[in-house]
Amino acid sequence: MVRAAVLIVFLLSVAEHGCSQSYNAIYSFGDSISDTGNLCVGPGGCPSWDDTGKPPYGNTHFGRPTGRCTDGRVVVDFLAERFGLPLLPPSKATGVDFRKGANMAIIGATAMDFEFFRSRGLGGSVWSDGSLGTQILWFQQQLMPSICGTDCKSYFSKSLFVVGEFGGNDYNAALFTPGKGMAEARSYVPQVVDRIASGVEALIGLGAAELVVPGVLPIGCFPVYLTLYPSSNKGDYDETGCLRSFNSLSRYHNDLLKQAVSGLQSKHAGVRLMYADFYTQVTDMVRSPETFGLEYGLRVCCGAGGQGRYNYNNGARCGTAGASACGDPEKYLVWDGVHLTDAAYGSIAGGWLDGTYCSPGILHI
Repeated sequence: MVRAAVLIVFLLSVAEHGCSQSYNAIYSFGDSISDTGNLCVGPGGCPSWDDTGKPPYGNTHFGRPTGRCTDGRVVVDFLAERFGLPLLPPSKATGVDFRKGANMAIIGATAMDFEFFRSRGLGGSVWSDGSLGTQILWFQQQLMPSICGTDCKSYFSKSLFVVGEFGGNDYNAALFTPGKGMAEARSYVPQVVDRIASGVEALIGLGAAELVVPGVLPIGCFPVYLTLYPSSNKGDYDETGCLRSFNSLSRYHNDLLKQAVSGLQSKHAGVRLMYADFYTQVTDMVRSPETFGLEYGLRVCCGAGGQGRYNYNNGARCGTAGASACGDPEKYLVWDGVHLTDAAYGSIAGGWLDGTYCSPGILHI
């Protein structure tokens, strides 16, 4: 409970004494970890095949599905609330004012473009056209003219940019393709990290001066992988019950990304780059959920009605027939086997703000 108590004291102190830090807007790029509904903004709403567009997604905070892959808010929503900004609208929404923020993130997004995967025989496992490069193009061509006209560098220098996480879906392309797997995924980690760094530098070129760059999560702790890739060898699991090889992939990515962020910081002295440590915070939450006000680490809230150790069945995922949600999602870390809960994302946002899990912390304190 010590870490939770320290965080509460910190946030109460900020609330009591005030914090002059403010941003014009928040602009977010990423995948389903941060998407706020880009698949669901058309006339017909969420496509029928998108299970995340069906109840009980969104029920905790919004009372309805919003296109977010959780029961409520994602990290960027909590950041927006902290800085008194509106929740980030999806960038594909029409008739929306994006001057206070926009979210380019979309389900299934990758760092690499589709051609990269097609050339490696992985195209069948990548269905989104919303790569990081594509999202930056959306931002430049469709949003910037209405946001800042000809004075974008000045405007963006006072905005917060969140770039990621990216990488999870890039590696899933190999992990979920028959005949490929872990070795294939590890082989292109440096290219994925280089692409993320290039995207960050492109945004700096547009005027971004404060950028959060999150690493990938510990995928070996997520029920989808634990269920699809079980092992009879106890040595394949760490002390928390997570798959070692999958978490090793995440650490490899994050180690290279931290080096890349450090290099960019040295190159751009007037820019503030913040590495957000998704990996360490989520592994801490799995190891000791009660420290973060939770009760369940590896068990899914919304899944196959109590089936199996993790309450996850790939044939009865959240939002499909046969699945149901727990009545107390605020006690769970994992929402649907792949994504986290509103409660977990709120805690993660706090760790990014105060610097416990972000270097440096977002808040200038």
